[in-house]
Amino acid sequence: MDMDQAAVFLAGSILTALGFVVVAIGIVVINNIIARFWRPVRIFTEDSWKGLGSNAGFAEPQESLLDKKKD
Repeated sequence: MDMDQAAVFLAGSILTALGFVVVAIGIVVINNIIARFWRPVRIFTEDSWKGLGSNAGFAEPQESLLDKKKD
């Protein structure tokens, strides 16, 4: 690798990193502009299961399908 190739590689790496930074900043700005139109997304938290129905919840150790069929 000679000096010309190294300079092109360095410049390309810097410009690629700056491009990713600009895209990330753009995503954050757009998100902040339109964030008031939706609720925050919560994944794998206890309150995220409330939207699936009133009977959705975590299974307790004593609960099973056989116990529910007997009732």
